[in-house]
Amino acid sequence: MLISRHGWKGRRPFRLAVIAGAVWLVGCAAYLPPSERDISLPGPPAQAERQTPVQREHQRILAVYGGIYENARLHALVAQTVDRLVAASERPDLKYRVTILNSPAINAFALPSGQLYVTRGLLALANDSSELASVLAHEMAHVIADHAAIRQDQARQAAIVSRVVSDVLSDPMTGALALAKSKIALASFSRAQELEADGIGIAIAARAGYDSFGGARFLTAMGRNAELKSSGSGPDPRSLDFMSSHPATPERIKNAQLNARHYTAPGAGERDRAGYLAALDGVVYGEDPADGFVRGRGFIHPRLGFTFMAPEGFSLENTAQAVLGVRQGGSEAMRLDVVRVPAEQSLAAYLVSGWLDNVDPRTVADVTINGFPAATATARGEQWSFRLYAVRFGSDVYRFIYAARDATPAIDRTFRESVETFRRLSLTEIETARPLRLKIITVRPGDAVDAIAHRYMAHLDHATARVRVLNGLGSADYLRAGESLKIVVE
Repeated sequence: MLISRHGWKGRRPFRLAVIAGAVWLVGCAAYLPPSERDISLPGPPAQAERQTPVQREHQRILAVYGGIYENARLHALVAQTVDRLVAASERPDLKYRVTILNSPAINAFALPSGQLYVTRGLLALANDSSELASVLAHEMAHVIADHAAIRQDQARQAAIVSRVVSDVLSDPMTGALALAKSKIALASFSRAQELEADGIGIAIAARAGYDSFGGARFLTAMGRNAELKSSGSGPDPRSLDFMSSHPATPERIKNAQLNARHYTAPGAGERDRAGYLAALDGVVYGEDPADGFVRGRGFIHPRLGFTFMAPEGFSLENTAQAVLGVRQGGSEAMRLDVVRVPAEQSLAAYLVSGWLDNVDPRTVADVTINGFPAATATARGEQWSFRLYAVRFGSDVYRFIYAARDATPAIDRTFRESVETFRRLSLTEIETARPLRLKIITVRPGDAVDAIAHRYMAHLDHATARVRVLNGLGSADYLRAGESLKIVVE
């Protein structure tokens, strides 16, 4: 991967992820302090100076994770669960503030101050009150055991390594190796903490009257969801699991089940699946159109008014730093991000201005993409060849970075065909862009998972598998008439 000499400029018109090869800390144990991500706070500097460190951290988290998800019914459910867990914990004197983040990521984390964060993506994956309780109790356990403060220091050190790598090293393989080493250290440090927090959290949830096996069920759902997500992209899921700051999912499930047996028998304790699912009815699923969203290999951003299609065979992901695309097998990748370029600077001049190393000036050319002024060039790294496009759209410049391990004229042609799909959305397309939402239905006699998937979710990939993962159903589980079921509708 080529290393940009200048980081993200702090402007966040839509969510984005790094191209293949870079390392990103994820999950509850690996919240990377936003202060190390060079993300600008909204508002004038004077306002930021008046904020406390906790307030600044909170605002940065909101910037990274899409802000607060406003849903009174869901917020009440989460708040009531926290209150119940606090009363049953070893530290009922501690005060917690819970924020639901408007992000499709499956994530929850805690700060030393007692700030608890849970994404709507995680809430959508859970299937009953005991699974929610297991997640919240786990994060409370990090605060009780003072893990959050230790973890923040460790993550900050890893972030410093990341920044040094990005700013200093030009060789992508050396940079990736250095960053991987720092992450392995953090991952190893976190494994014991995660297992300890699991044990403490399960005990708290059980004392609060919840089914103590909720944690094991939710960990199983997380693992199956990760498998579903990785089924359409190139990276080996085993390598992602090794680099994860969580213990391997089977290890955590086994430990969670052993811990749960100390407190309640399987099936004992509160689950309240029907009540929990009722609170999820209508919740946004996946990406919020306000930040742009992926549909198949297409990306649509109604607020900014554009769309494009990735090359055939690519899977797209829209996250906090870039729109990322990877071809199955990992031999090709792409990234889309946005920058401000002075109007007086030509796009051709911008491509060779130093924001990316090893651009071949002989390949720079002015082009037009669907009526928009643009420029293109090529660049080479140690193992990747790059095709770059800069497209001026309004006051912004959109950068398309296509990468291939073995560049050929045919591959380069597919990259050109992809960038030529970049266009302005029509007013009708903007007005009709709606988020996907969860809908709770009642299973009818004779309903089967594949029939439900075909009837309601044919617009999504892996529809049958998605119904099973969303509802905690194993491959051999069947539906029971009268039970509630989560589906995803447009």
